[in-house]
Amino acid sequence: MIEWRKSTHSGGDSDPACVELAESGGRVWVRDSRDPDGERLAFGREAFAGLLERAKRGDLSL
Repeated sequence: MIEWRKSTHSGGDSDPACVELAESGGRVWVRDSRDPDGERLAFGREAFAGLLERAKRGDLSL
């Protein structure tokens, strides 16, 4: 069973951009907290750390 936790950057119930994170099987899982049964993304730990660093710099262009 995966234990999900809400992002500390989530603005609460009124925030439309809420995400939840979980770690399982050596991966970091991400889902929309408003659609817990919907699609999920899985990242390796190193890839997720890189994604977070890019987001902090505002560099998320494709």
